[in-house]
Amino acid sequence: MRMNTKLDGPVEPDPYMNRRAEERVAARFEVRFEQAEDAARALRAYSLNLSAGGLCLRTRKSYDVGSQVRLAMVVDGEEFHLTGIVAWVRDEAEAIGVRFIDVSEEDHERLRRVIASFKR
Repeated sequence: MRMNTKLDGPVEPDPYMNRRAEERVAARFEVRFEQAEDAARALRAYSLNLSAGGLCLRTRKSYDVGSQVRLAMVVDGEEFHLTGIVAWVRDEAEAIGVRFIDVSEEDHERLRRVIASFKR
């Protein structure tokens, strides 16, 4: 008996597959928006988790996917000023996912060190 290994049609990607390239850790710290109009409207933003590639933020201000944001934060004694793109929005949870862009190699390494410290 011969088995047919040909697939019937295109393979759909697993919607639950983790697409993050960097390890994510639970981390809560305050995040400030560096644009004046955002700082005035965002009451308080707190991280829910962090990776060297981005973070999840709880914020009451609504954002559109694709919006660019500038963030200032102090994590485990390290100060960061980073630019990101809103990757997803969960209105019911008042949360957004931000993917960091244009991160210097130095900041990327500092982020990795900070994340490693959360795992200890």
